[in-house]
Amino acid sequence: MSKYHIYGLGAALVDTEIDVSDSDLTNLGIDKGLMTLVDRERQEAIMQSLDGHLVHAKQASGGSAANSIIAATYFGSSTFYSCKVADDALGEFYMNDLRAAGVDADYSQKSTEGVTGTCLVMITPDAERSMNTYLGISETLSTAELNEAALADSEYLYMEGYLVTSPTGRAAAIRAREVAEQNGVKTALSFSDPGMVEFFRDGLQEMLGNGVDMVFCNEEEALGWAQSRSLDEAVAALKKVAKTFAITLGAKGALVFDGHELIEIAPRQVKAIDSNGAGDMFAGAFLYAITAGKSFAEAGRLASQSAAEVVSHYGPRLPAARHGELLAAL
Repeated sequence: MSKYHIYGLGAALVDTEIDVSDSDLTNLGIDKGLMTLVDRERQEAIMQSLDGHLVHAKQASGGSAANSIIAATYFGSSTFYSCKVADDALGEFYMNDLRAAGVDADYSQKSTEGVTGTCLVMITPDAERSMNTYLGISETLSTAELNEAALADSEYLYMEGYLVTSPTGRAAAIRAREVAEQNGVKTALSFSDPGMVEFFRDGLQEMLGNGVDMVFCNEEEALGWAQSRSLDEAVAALKKVAKTFAITLGAKGALVFDGHELIEIAPRQVKAIDSNGAGDMFAGAFLYAITAGKSFAEAGRLASQSAAEVVSHYGPRLPAARHGELLAAL
């Protein structure tokens, strides 16, 4: 019996959410719907330009894989998260937030150089999220931050595709996959963002190696991976790199492949306010469910319901108590 259900690896980012209009994005030259890496000066300039906009979400510990790991923990998974923060106020805030959620981590591990990463999440009236991320010290996440003992004592390794943008982060992901494979730990990767698939395809292929046990992606990322506009071709392309996978389809629900059959997951109709964190929640809920012995169909239903709940609220996460209610409603 493994100590941890899920071992997560990803960036440590403190998120700030701001309401914006489409014209704000145009005026600021921001690519809508994508995650764009920026330097600190650019991020601060955007913040100043948007000064006075309503910030719906308080600062929260974020990063894609962290959101998934925290969701899984709230559902009842035992989890460990490896990331990199600086020895600064934001780094302390981040790790305290992670600890409060019940996630295990190397809490004494803080770098004295650099600053903790931050992510500015801009939400337009159509609920789309556009992110400008200053990785800060997260850009230097490396194999040194891996806790190989915790990883070897886990059922699943979960990695975010965003790691592909950093040479050391990509190396950490590849090493983590190798350690997992050597120890019989299942491997899961999220494609994270259409931009990762479009611009970092070769790096993602390195992270996938000879294939992983599970891939999480949305429809656009799946089509981008297949370099096709056909969902059938996307499914075929994913089968070549993953034993199982989940493709989220927004308001159309999701498709999950359990290794044998393709299962359609019905959508839950909600009024979407903020799509930030929907994919993260889907992955976290799904991983919780399959490590708790649920079928892929059951996992897909919980993940779809939970993601729908997230998009109907501001912020990438739900209150801890809501996770138990979602489980009970199944």
